[in-house]
Amino acid sequence: MNKIESKKNPDFQVCLSSMTPHPLISEVKIVEGRNLFPISWLHQQSYCEYQIFLEQMDGIKVEPTKEMIQGLIEHERMYLEFKKESEPATTKEMIENSDIINIQCREFPVISLKYGVYGKIDEIRLSPNSFAIIDDKPGTNTYPSHIHQIYGYCLAFQNMIDQDDSRQIIAALRERGTNNIYCKIIFDDKAKKEIINVVDHIHGLITGKEQFDSSNNPNKCKGCRLRNDCNRFVSF
Repeated sequence: MNKIESKKNPDFQVCLSSMTPHPLISEVKIVEGRNLFPISWLHQQSYCEYQIFLEQMDGIKVEPTKEMIQGLIEHERMYLEFKKESEPATTKEMIENSDIINIQCREFPVISLKYGVYGKIDEIRLSPNSFAIIDDKPGTNTYPSHIHQIYGYCLAFQNMIDQDDSRQIIAALRERGTNNIYCKIIFDDKAKKEIINVVDHIHGLITGKEQFDSSNNPNKCKGCRLRNDCNRFVSF
């Protein structure tokens, strides 16, 4: 498999250069009057969307957990190792060349003005038959929050490529630090509709058209890093 490092995508760079920060929400960016939020929020929303309110609207700051730090270190290690063996190419070149060869790319940036999301895919594998969007996770659990996040990456990637490209998009979860892909789901119309509904809901939360809900699961509250600052904490 040919390892490719994504060059600066001109369309992506245009969006970045025209981004302005949201006046109240630090991680929300504005491009051409459109709010864009990080795809990682889809994970938070599914776990407990009130986390987004506490961090982004209420401005609560907490130290990253040990697991978060370890994850960032592992991501960087894998990227640097990959970069040693990779060659640069633009997104257009990768997609065109993948018609005849298999291509692998890490830390692939995606942005969608249509859906108002942005982020980086841990790894993408492009082949003549399909695009595999891979998200690295600790352990091998398949939570709804994991699925929604990987669906978000699929949605943004699908919106970036030629709409006449009929290749299948596969959402995949991989055990971090290994080659163990423990979950693969075809990103079909049903999955697309499901994640668009969640994306639209988050945009409603950003604009205030919808109200933040919170988890009523004490197990989630117990493991939440924001539990000491949460006024909706649920105990056993």
